[in-house]
Amino acid sequence: MLSFENSTYLWWLLALIPVIILFALTLKWKEQVKKVLGDAALIKKLTAKYSPKLFRVKFYLLAIALFIGIFAAANLRKSANRGTEKSSGIDIIIALDVSKSMLSQDIKPTRLDRAKQLINQLTDNLYNNRVGLEVFAGQAILQMPLTDDIGAIKMYLSNINTDMVPIPGTAIGDALNLANNVLDSNDRKHKAVILLTDGEDHDPKTEEAVKNLYNHGVTVFTVGIGTAQGSPILDPVTNAYKKDQDGNTVISKLNEKELKDIAAGTGGSYLLLNNDASAINNITGKINNMEKKLIVSGKVGNRQYFYYFPFLIAFVLLLLVIELFIPERKKELV
Repeated sequence: MLSFENSTYLWWLLALIPVIILFALTLKWKEQVKKVLGDAALIKKLTAKYSPKLFRVKFYLLAIALFIGIFAAANLRKSANRGTEKSSGIDIIIALDVSKSMLSQDIKPTRLDRAKQLINQLTDNLYNNRVGLEVFAGQAILQMPLTDDIGAIKMYLSNINTDMVPIPGTAIGDALNLANNVLDSNDRKHKAVILLTDGEDHDPKTEEAVKNLYNHGVTVFTVGIGTAQGSPILDPVTNAYKKDQDGNTVISKLNEKELKDIAAGTGGSYLLLNNDASAINNITGKINNMEKKLIVSGKVGNRQYFYYFPFLIAFVLLLLVIELFIPERKKELV
């Protein structure tokens, strides 16, 4: 089925209307000029070498080139989707901590930046699964629902920052509850949550959330972002370290015990983010070892297309070259 990727460009077809009208007026004006100049026989003799027919042909070629060029700009395409595709995988929610403590620099450049790099690399290894993305601080917000187009996560990652959630804090319980709500409650397996945080939990609902996830067959893999020694939190606005009510510099430390307890409560595992590829390999390895379900893809968003753009542009160039070599003067017979 034919369609246009950039259908708004088709409005430019309306520009052909005044162009055609202007051409018709030009032809009419030329006829009027001939009459005004005087003797028709003399004018015909003076313009004997001029070809009105070739003049019109040149215009027709330009108009057709413009018409086809607009279709090329609108990116005419044909669906090359061969139907649905089937694969084996699981449903995964990636929950990313965007609280202010993720600005700590005990992992360079910051905890948040390293976590985003990890997610970006993870997406290259999760292509057979359905993946969703959420961010959380004092509350959890779903950024992208479950989809088999996991490359879309990369588009969201670049815009994620610590200002996305207006409520301060680290509500891990809310993040886990949101993930549980997004995942299919009727399926008691084939589900996982990848939780990336420094573990500074300020949510009393975490323990209950872990129990709910376990009861619904969700496995949680926690990834610790930070170090046990910790570091101060640099405010990017004031360029100063965050201080408590007593004026002391706040030191944010990785809470490994919290993250280990969350993972253990669902049969998952805890991983410490470091500067090598072990965290990525460990997560993908454990997910690949989980029992898979059938995932059917082939929705509109995942269709593949055959694009006519290069052929249309080539035809436009051909018409322009032909028009360039067509004279408005008649060929002289030898």
